[in-house]
Amino acid sequence: MKLPAFLLVLIALAVEPFAQAQQDEAAQREKAQKLADSLNYQKGEITLKGGLAKIHVPEEFRYLDAKDANTVLSRLWGNPPDSSTLGLLLPAKVSPLSKEAWAVIITYDEDGYVKDDEAEKMDYDKLMKTMKEDTREGSKEREKQGYGSIELIGWAAAPRYDKATHKMYWAKELKFGDNDGNTLNYNIRMLGRRGVLVLNAVAGMGQLQDIEAAAPAVLAMVDFQEGHRYTDFNASTDKVATYGIAALVAGGLAAKAGLFKGLIVALLAAKKVVIVGFIAVAAWVKKLFAKKA
Repeated sequence: MKLPAFLLVLIALAVEPFAQAQQDEAAQREKAQKLADSLNYQKGEITLKGGLAKIHVPEEFRYLDAKDANTVLSRLWGNPPDSSTLGLLLPAKVSPLSKEAWAVIITYDEDGYVKDDEAEKMDYDKLMKTMKEDTREGSKEREKQGYGSIELIGWAAAPRYDKATHKMYWAKELKFGDNDGNTLNYNIRMLGRRGVLVLNAVAGMGQLQDIEAAAPAVLAMVDFQEGHRYTDFNASTDKVATYGIAALVAGGLAAKAGLFKGLIVALLAAKKVVIVGFIAVAAWVKKLFAKKA
């Protein structure tokens, strides 16, 4: 059966945008893959900030320095650039372009010695209300810069403080824009003599068990060095932070370092749109042929 010329033109016009979208997506994927292949992964002993802390990277993990970390966070995952990032820890066998990717972002805030005397008296439900309000305000600023909105859903794991090691843990569930799946922020804070070492694991909510399982290994591989530890604090010479444990969880540090959107691989979303559109056109063309048969 021969189709009329005008019908062939209509089909060509309908299919062309989707074919172009597929070409654009392929080009984007190629560019992203080149960036991913250019990353310089490191193993073994890593020194942070001139001896402030050290990371002993085991075989099941790999480390990226500040430059490569920002390539992943900003250019591959769509976050605003952040000069405070010291490095990134990633599982060794997962590509940063994979849906299964997750990472631990490492930063440091030298705001002084954080007193932990309020840790056991905190009202975490009340604290969450404050954090939600702060996140809404931060989201407005982020949207002004052209990035997606952020909504704090609630605790994925309530805060816990280990007084013996001076380390604190909690997890937040976040929603970014109109994405179908929510994002997990698993937070670790290590209190030091002059500030706080900040480790935030970002992943999908379905990876909470994976992050929980990996947390002990992450804690074991990162620590302050002698002279910078919490127990090295000298009350007569060292600065005391103007905030305590509650503000550590809900205040400036959380807003500054805890609101990255991990796993925004826009190429994957684009692929879904292209596939859906292509299927729709194919179905329409099939109907045309069926009517003419």
